Amino acid sequence: MVVLTKEEQAEAEQGLWLPQLERDACGVGFVCSIQGKATRKIMEDARTMLERMAHRGACGCDDHSGDGAGVLTAIPDELYRKSVKEQDDVDLPPLGQYATGILFLEGESYKQAKEAFGELARLCNLRVLTWRKLGTNRDCIGDEAKKTEPLIRQVFVTADYAEKEPERFERHIYLLRKQAVHNMAKQSIECYICSLSTSTVVYKGQFNTHQLYKYYHDLTDPTFMTHLALVHSRFSTNTFPSWSRAQPNRMLAHNGEINTLRGNINLMHAREGVMSSKHFRDDLQKLFPVVEESLTDSGCFDNVLEFLVHAGNRSLPEAAMVMVPEAWEKDEEMPKDKKHFYRWAAMSMEPWDGPALLAFSDGRYVGAILDRNGLRPARYYLTDDDHLYLSSEVGVNDHEIGTVIKKARFLPRLFKNWSSKESLNALRSRSNSS
Repeated sequence: MVVLTKEEQAEAEQGLWLPQLERDACGVGFVCSIQGKATRKIMEDARTMLERMAHRGACGCDDHSGDGAGVLTAIPDELYRKSVKEQDDVDLPPLGQYATGILFLEGESYKQAKEAFGELARLCNLRVLTWRKLGTNRDCIGDEAKKTEPLIRQVFVTADYAEKEPERFERHIYLLRKQAVHNMAKQSIECYICSLSTSTVVYKGQFNTHQLYKYYHDLTDPTFMTHLALVHSRFSTNTFPSWSRAQPNRMLAHNGEINTLRGNINLMHAREGVMSSKHFRDDLQKLFPVVEESLTDSGCFDNVLEFLVHAGNRSLPEAAMVMVPEAWEKDEEMPKDKKHFYRWAAMSMEPWDGPALLAFSDGRYVGAILDRNGLRPARYYLTDDDHLYLSSEVGVNDHEIGTVIKKARFLPRLFKNWSSKESLNALRSRSNSS
């Protein structure tokens, strides 16, 4: 694996390399508190999980540049609140009333990117509170990764109506994220937004699994606590690695491939001509194309998943089930309500087929799903302190035998609670309303 500069990649694109054929094969896992309790232990367990999946990530020619590693967590409000107060004398609004995210920028166009982002925020009825400079340690990464190391900044965004109209605030945050991607690309401004959310934040980059926590000072800060942590170790196949292609994406961490990708993308483009939204109204057009340019199969899936949640008004588990259905047609044991849901979903979305293991989170939900072929492994453990550990590997975390309440092979099913009245009623309501 060799990390290419922009000039080298442009030359490579003139050859036999086809970006639309890019695939990933990686290590994925998450740790979460079922009770939603934020602790430092979850961050440390996630680090152990990630570092023990080093064999699932590619290593560069200098032995110190990886294909990519990252972690998605809940927003560490205490850490950020203290940091921006000390750095810029800014008081953050209460958690949930501001959005934040890490951006990969370029030194030469940094000021232009800040101005463009601030103007787009204003047009989306938002305002930028402050920009935060993250503490990083570039000495721990390899020479190949240093070639394309971006200028990294964190942005904080809010709105006067964030408290009284949280759903409107969430929609405008998503609109800002999509607008920033589309508009800055047209202006040739380098800007990749790792995430922009009121509940989660993504730290990632061109690392091997042992470098992520060493590079970002935040991740080893004792005040960085979370109730969930989703990690990813990347091994790209037929893909040029880059800082932005590291995972997790904004909602998704993916192990495997999407073999129906070209058809999925074409059908999403075709749907854009007939889509409408009572919430976004005329602004819906500003979200197109849903699937952005020059993304891997993981990035394309993440774009559509994000769109279904924010613009389609679906919960994250429902969106995942719509995109990756079970083999439901001839399953005689499946509850009728659930089969009716899949029949309804098939009218609006074709399956995104793998083999694939997809782990996802939006801060409210964290979960995983296998595609209907079921050819990617996964295991999960439930411990007596109400912590759930899921990963593509066995043995990534140490557990005393007596603390494990349940451990199981992860089957091509989403959650095991779909037979509950609450879940079935939700599906029934969705099907009837459509």
